[in-house]
Amino acid sequence: MEVNPPRPAVPSAERRREPRVPTRIEVRFTDAVHAARVLHAYSLDFSLGGLCLQTRRVYAVGRRLTLSLVVGSERFPVDAVVAWVRPTQKAVGVRFVDVAEDARARLLALMRSVQPS
Repeated sequence: MEVNPPRPAVPSAERRREPRVPTRIEVRFTDAVHAARVLHAYSLDFSLGGLCLQTRRVYAVGRRLTLSLVVGSERFPVDAVVAWVRPTQKAVGVRFVDVAEDARARLLALMRSVQPS
């Protein structure tokens, strides 16, 4: 079953708070259902507000996830909530939550580093 967010009257780019950058970032997270099993996914795009993940797993909308964005030797831990799922496209949209100001500054630096020039 495909679960999509309601289609707004305006294009989706206009309802986003932050611009998205198409980029592939390794994302690791622990799925509490599978105890300490670390799962991997890759982003399709990224913004200060969240990212779109390409994954074979389907997560319920509203589910909280603890993510670690891996760029080179650095890891950027961030909490997120599943905003939408598209199983037929193997994609999940997550929104970052409870982001401290210092973490937001790190995410901004990360976004600038992966942004095409």
